[in-house]
Amino acid sequence: MKTRVAKFIADSGFSSRRGAESLISQGRVKVNGHVIETPVVFIEEKDVVSIDGTKLSAKQNTKLYVFHKPINVMTTRKDPMGRKTVYDCLEDKYKSLKYVGRLDYKTTGLLLFTNDGDLARKLTLPESRIPREYIATVSKLNEQGLIQAGVGMTVDGINYRPMKITQVSDNVLRVCITEGKKNEVRIVLRACGCPVIKLHRVSFGPIKLGNLSVGKIREVDQKTIDALLKTL
Repeated sequence: MKTRVAKFIADSGFSSRRGAESLISQGRVKVNGHVIETPVVFIEEKDVVSIDGTKLSAKQNTKLYVFHKPINVMTTRKDPMGRKTVYDCLEDKYKSLKYVGRLDYKTTGLLLFTNDGDLARKLTLPESRIPREYIATVSKLNEQGLIQAGVGMTVDGINYRPMKITQVSDNVLRVCITEGKKNEVRIVLRACGCPVIKLHRVSFGPIKLGNLSVGKIREVDQKTIDALLKTL
């Protein structure tokens, strides 16, 4: 049975199907040692697909992993500025995994990885409404601004859904969002008068960071994966 190469790449967990098409256009994908130039290529089980020299494996059972992202690390495979990436922190056996969404350079905490590219896409769709929880240390508090963030805000023409915000201690907030726009927590808190000094993600849906050490990765158990899939 023949499979479109972009689908094979997505199923392997290396990237989404759209991401696979981009990799192909960049000349980074080889089939049986030959660079392909179009995603309209079909492969069979015997064919070997590689990206940047890394051989991809056929789709396996869905797996999810929790990674404790350190500060000053980019959530990307390659950084044009040469900064350290999350893949520089992982052992070789995890380097074919796809990250789920992003944490910015300065944000720490829970980052998911999976071997299922389509699942990675679904988990980050706004309509999935999966709650993500952060601990934010801010330079000052503005109670009226936080009330506004709790009912939803528009910043620079972009609408942000209501956030659930509770005060943990002096200048420390627990923030729960269900959308995950780029830099959402930092942008909204700054706009409502509570600039973020430190940001740390502690959960993604039913998955918790717990006491996982910085820079370490652990597999998510099947029961938790099933609970997450039921929310999609």
